[in-house]
Amino acid sequence: MASNAVKLPQTAVPTSTIATHVYNLSTAFPQPTEESAQEWTSVFVMVLKASAMGFIIVTAILGNLLVIVSVMRHRKLRIITNYFVVSLAFADMLVAILAMTFNASMQLTGGTWLFGFFMCDVWNSMDVYFSTASILHLCCISVDRYYAIVKPLKYPINMTRRVVAIMLMATWLAPAIIAFVPIFMGWYTTEDHQEHRRNFPNECDFKVNKVYAIVSSSISFWIPCTIMVFTYLAIFREANRQEKQLHSRMGNAMLINHHRNSSEYGNTNGDVISTGGGSSKTLTAHEVQHGEGTLHSTPTKDRNIIKMKREHKAARTLGIIMGTFILCWLPFFMWYVITSLCGEMCYNPDSVVALMFWIGYLNSTLNPLIYAYFNRDFREAFKNTLQCAFCSLCRRPPSDLDALDVRRHSLRYDERTKSIYSETYLKHIDRRRSSEFGSSL
Repeated sequence: MASNAVKLPQTAVPTSTIATHVYNLSTAFPQPTEESAQEWTSVFVMVLKASAMGFIIVTAILGNLLVIVSVMRHRKLRIITNYFVVSLAFADMLVAILAMTFNASMQLTGGTWLFGFFMCDVWNSMDVYFSTASILHLCCISVDRYYAIVKPLKYPINMTRRVVAIMLMATWLAPAIIAFVPIFMGWYTTEDHQEHRRNFPNECDFKVNKVYAIVSSSISFWIPCTIMVFTYLAIFREANRQEKQLHSRMGNAMLINHHRNSSEYGNTNGDVISTGGGSSKTLTAHEVQHGEGTLHSTPTKDRNIIKMKREHKAARTLGIIMGTFILCWLPFFMWYVITSLCGEMCYNPDSVVALMFWIGYLNSTLNPLIYAYFNRDFREAFKNTLQCAFCSLCRRPPSDLDALDVRRHSLRYDERTKSIYSETYLKHIDRRRSSEFGSSL
């Protein structure tokens, strides 16, 4: 069959025209080059760094400010230990305002210092001063908890308001010895570095000599860290001992009560009472009386148990704070001492320097978060304060913490004696009073 298709004439396209179209497309949609990819990567890294540093700074300022305001608003939090906590929050907030901000400006400008030669010394001094003050506050808190748990009888005598005021004064004055005086006098570094700073005022590197590195790190970290480790180990051992002793007493009381209902007891003159059942354990009448006492709650025992539980929770919070402190500051001070002693022989990139500084700064941000998560009183105070700030509830007084803790239903406030007693104890008192009133009639 013959084909009915119409054949179109074929025309040849010049090669130059094709080349022209390809060139136009390549100019309209340029292909990504290695330089543009590096530029986008640097922009992404800069945005990421700015977001991370901004989050750390803002969280540190607002979190520590929340601690200060909550303690001021709630009377229940105004105890001796929280004097150190408020002072620590103030120091951490100043670390964020006066140390982190200048460091962030250097990181975002590629290491360029924008504030002159004198302000470089001011920034270095404030960085050392407030960071050391924050660490010394943690050391004071550990000493306070040590006396409260390990030596509770000496705690009211040793940890008075005057002693706390002296400790806080020393905590704020001692860092000045290694901060303002040696830095402004130029004792912290070498003559070559001082000359380099005069010639290049747009650089603000904190390079120290060996003597200053050892002295400053010892005062700022190694000595306080050693005190904190030993005090917390003593606290941990004592807390475990008290908890085991409490459980053993409660178990003995329950065992005695059980055998009292199921068997006959001997005389009450100290004779040995067998527990039966083939057990070799024996109990004296003194233990029976002691066990009976643990079953019936009294105001003193209730207060002691509640106080012990609070002290153990405070010890646990202290342990978490100390662990966070070591994780944040130990890498920095190890790097600080090693690089200062080995000098130019150690490879010290700028990224490692920035990372060590900001891991240490992170400790000032984490402290209020630890209080909010692990301490119930602080958690409720934070909640109340935030409700006041964001929900327009400032007219409502902060009564949730100032009143009796309503979660402990076994306790009640007695209006007659203005004291806290257990429900069972108050019922017993009421019955006794009613019987005395009836007999008098």
